[in-house]
Amino acid sequence: QVQLVESGGGLVQAGGSLRLSCAASGRSFSSYRMGWLRQAPGKEREFVAAIRWSGGSTDYADSVKGRFTISKDNAENTVYLQMNSLKPEDTAVYYCAAKTDYSRSYSRLVYDYWGQGTQVTVSS
Repeated sequence: QVQLVESGGGLVQAGGSLRLSCAASGRSFSSYRMGWLRQAPGKEREFVAAIRWSGGSTDYADSVKGRFTISKDNAENTVYLQMNSLKPEDTAVYYCAAKTDYSRSYSRLVYDYWGQGTQVTVSS
């Protein structure tokens, strides 16, 4: 049973930073691609960033490029999202997700497993 548990959300002022963590368990993720997606109130869930577990290739949404960094720790089975220069429009529930193949995609529909989400609120 795949489990994804996010942590690290909170309230931060505009321009500040947060680091989200996603602890993954339940199987080997070597063939997976791990993603962070977010959903703001009244909006659809959207892609933020993804990383191939084996090899580490990354993708980012244009809205976060240059500000957010996705990374992983193989030994800890954990994926991180470092968020810098946060803006009020980054306010959302952030979800960790896993897809069972490592092909690239910016769609929210391709993920097979989801965490429970962690709230990020950026005040102006």
